Amino acid sequence: MPELPEVETFRRYFDRTSLHQKIKEVRLYSPEMIRGISPKKLREELRGHEFVSTGRHGKYLFAQLDSGKDLVLHFGMTGHLKYFNDPKKSPSYVRLLIQFPNDYNLAFDCLRKLGRISFANDRAKFIADKKLGPDVLADDFDFNKFLEIVSQKKGSVKSILMNQHTLAGIGNLYADEILFQSRIHPSQRINELSKAKKKRLFDAIKPVLVATIERKADWAKLPKNYLLNDRGKEGKCPLCGRTLMRETVAGRTTYYCPRHQSLKR
Repeated sequence: MPELPEVETFRRYFDRTSLHQKIKEVRLYSPEMIRGISPKKLREELRGHEFVSTGRHGKYLFAQLDSGKDLVLHFGMTGHLKYFNDPKKSPSYVRLLIQFPNDYNLAFDCLRKLGRISFANDRAKFIADKKLGPDVLADDFDFNKFLEIVSQKKGSVKSILMNQHTLAGIGNLYADEILFQSRIHPSQRINELSKAKKKRLFDAIKPVLVATIERKADWAKLPKNYLLNDRGKEGKCPLCGRTLMRETVAGRTTYYCPRHQSLKR
């Protein structure tokens, strides 16, 4: 599932391919994926305009138009972007196709149709209406803000990390990596962590996400001490070689090392 590193990678791809080109045509193949705007109105808002910049908040990508408004994409479990000019290279599950005068197209491809296509007249209001927490890679997201947020919570550490209304951007996979890097059991209650452990948890968030973004979300290029490449059935801890434990935490399949992430009550 695309999480913050994947969406940031898509955002940078969008910047490289699709800015400052007048939108010639807009084709919607799955209008049921649109939220908050009619298909007709969405076409009208896009046609004849151009994208001038992009932004991201958590797992949402914002593509700003010269009108000041945003096309908003959420990628669900299987969404991605493809820029192409050869029809033979068109992805298989195009839901939104934006055509440019240079005969190139930007496709929003989404196999399972769990992604969402929205439109925002005001980006800040959109984020507020979705009740999203702070983006965990925002410049102003520091330990004091993190501490203020989590000090009001009592759930499992993993559930706190994944709750988009609390912290925006982290999902199931990167929550496991962050917890592994901070040596914290995913079921540990957040209110049972000392301030030092909360600091250790916070200090793992940005490095894990930034390291993945720098590698364009290619896990094979991650450091050898990362869990993600070993995460799965029969997976081994990259540090000690023990078989990873598999449990359901916060409703999601979770992997952790029983040695390096012991549960302390």
